[in-house]
Amino acid sequence: MRLNQLSHLEREILDEYRTLLQNLNQLSTTIGTLANQPTSQTIDSLRLLERKTGLVSTLMKASVYSIILQQELHYEDSREANHTGSPPLTSRQG
Repeated sequence: MRLNQLSHLEREILDEYRTLLQNLNQLSTTIGTLANQPTSQTIDSLRLLERKTGLVSTLMKASVYSIILQQELHYEDSREANHTGSPPLTSRQG
């Protein structure tokens, strides 16, 4: 069967298989490289990656916490303004 006789879906599937093959070949090459390295070097690299991942995770949690806290404060402020029926008083001149 010729490539131009394939349906659009069949071509997309073949393209995905081609991408999968490229990724598997790259993975195989990387695994081969890792297998030829000393174990201690691989472990040191993994420890460094673990530290960086932990830092990113901590920063992400702090950012999410900050966003949630800001939303809660905004919600409480708008709820208080709606509950009193008027905007908060800044000062009264009398």
